[in-house]
Amino acid sequence: MMDPPIDKLIKKAPCRYALVAAITRRTKELLSMETEDLQNSGMSAISYAAKEIYDDKIRIVL
Repeated sequence: MMDPPIDKLIKKAPCRYALVAAITRRTKELLSMETEDLQNSGMSAISYAAKEIYDDKIRIVL
């Protein structure tokens, strides 16, 4: 099972391209900052970025 569910995650963005671009941008930020939250979560950077968007911690703005 994928967490967060992709069918619900896609509803957080106006289109799939915007979702992919936002997750990619946030993943690059997380990897460059090497945050403790990411290390403590035990998740990959891309999964952590997707979860942030799903939890509305990060909003996608065009």
